[in-house]
Amino acid sequence: MMQTAYRTAYGPPEVLTVRDVPVPEPGAGEILVRVHAATVNRTDCGALWGKPYVFRFFVGWPRPREVATGTDFAGEVVATGPDVTQFSVGDRVMGFHDHNLGSHAQYLRVSVRRAIARIPDGVGFETAAASMEGAHYARNFLDRMPLRPGDRVLVYGATGAIGSAAIALLKHAGAQVTAVCAEPHRDAVAALGADRVLDYTRAPFTEQLRGETFVAVLDAVGKSRFSACRPLLGENGIYASSELGPRGENIFLALAAPAMRGPKVRFPIPTDIARSLELVVPLLAQGAFRPLIDRRYALADIRQAFAYVASGQKIGNVILTLA
Repeated sequence: MMQTAYRTAYGPPEVLTVRDVPVPEPGAGEILVRVHAATVNRTDCGALWGKPYVFRFFVGWPRPREVATGTDFAGEVVATGPDVTQFSVGDRVMGFHDHNLGSHAQYLRVSVRRAIARIPDGVGFETAAASMEGAHYARNFLDRMPLRPGDRVLVYGATGAIGSAAIALLKHAGAQVTAVCAEPHRDAVAALGADRVLDYTRAPFTEQLRGETFVAVLDAVGKSRFSACRPLLGENGIYASSELGPRGENIFLALAAPAMRGPKVRFPIPTDIARSLELVVPLLAQGAFRPLIDRRYALADIRQAFAYVASGQKIGNVILTLA
């Protein structure tokens, strides 16, 4: 038997319980992973609440397709099904799927067609689990920003999972990064590689940077707007946000971008998780990317973990320990 998060309907953390269920057996083209760590992230919150409503058409309608929550995992292969040649028992693996894998469980049966990679030597399960969700979204945003080495980029919300991963990916691309966060987290953000760190509690970052311009601005927490950041953008500057914006304005502005002169909004639909892992795994192996980890929760405390993530207070990643 194994323990797993369990729900049969969308709703707040109170709909979740932890239950004992039989350990699944891998079928053809599947592996069975003993999950050591996963994260509880904003994508998981969307899958738990079923919001925005359109998300339900990807994770299950009218009810969740998987009873367990969880979009990422890091663990060890303990069994393989027929026709599996990519992985062997004992391999340490990591994987992510933003339409919900059901990985908040001690064991996970998963198809090898999913985006799965081997964890580099010397990288722990918690670090591996925390390196995927934020980096995937950050990579998709950065792909829409035609950057060259030396370009100046602003990251607002530098302590979130997306923002902190974006700093590492931007530095890997050779960008000059100005990061915005609260003063207590200055050292942690600087350690990620940011060239300059601003304290947004001292004054709005738009005022602190008045007169400066950037090739791109990434609002990794969705708390600013294009209209506020436009003066910071060069003639062909790009603004991207992790949220839809008031009344979904970021989608409409992105659709109107081809007809606009000057700075533009990009709002990419995240795709190609395998490519994100191909980028992240070597950076982990080189020590060039170490995701921020805020707190750790046991599976028994999964309701508290979701409540904390939903509060918007987390710094980096929240880990769910399952070993």
